[in-house]
Amino acid sequence: MKCPYCSHTEDKVIDSRPTDDFTAVRRRRECLKCGSRFTTYEKVEESQLMVVKKDGSRQLFEREKITNCIMKACAKRPVSVVQAEEISASVEQQLLNSMKREVSSHEIGELIMAKLKELDEVAYVRFASVYKQFKDVDSFMDELKTMIERKNDGN
Repeated sequence: MKCPYCSHTEDKVIDSRPTDDFTAVRRRRECLKCGSRFTTYEKVEESQLMVVKKDGSRQLFEREKITNCIMKACAKRPVSVVQAEEISASVEQQLLNSMKREVSSHEIGELIMAKLKELDEVAYVRFASVYKQFKDVDSFMDELKTMIERKNDGN
């Protein structure tokens, strides 16, 4: 670790303890050259999850984008921001648990639809109408019929 005061690269750790949320380790260090003390934080480096879009391009996964899409689908519905954020966090965790470094936007959309279907059917239909890009009213109606049939089979 390089001393922020004299740039010397040798130091000793005086104290080491976890942060309040246990996501990092706080270390107090003392420079062996100038004697100055400084604090460093050590945390687990999380792997970056890449999203492969329909056109083949890649971009970093952003949970906020999922939350925003869910909130649009849930506009004027009895779904709170907290619930939308919980879905986003759940989808992100499922993707991270899969240990894949790249995931298709299709897979993300399917996970979101599954969660929305459980939470609010209208929000699910709204999201599906954008996500699945229905070609015409008939394909949209087919999706609704399938949903109604599944609901009736469950009752």
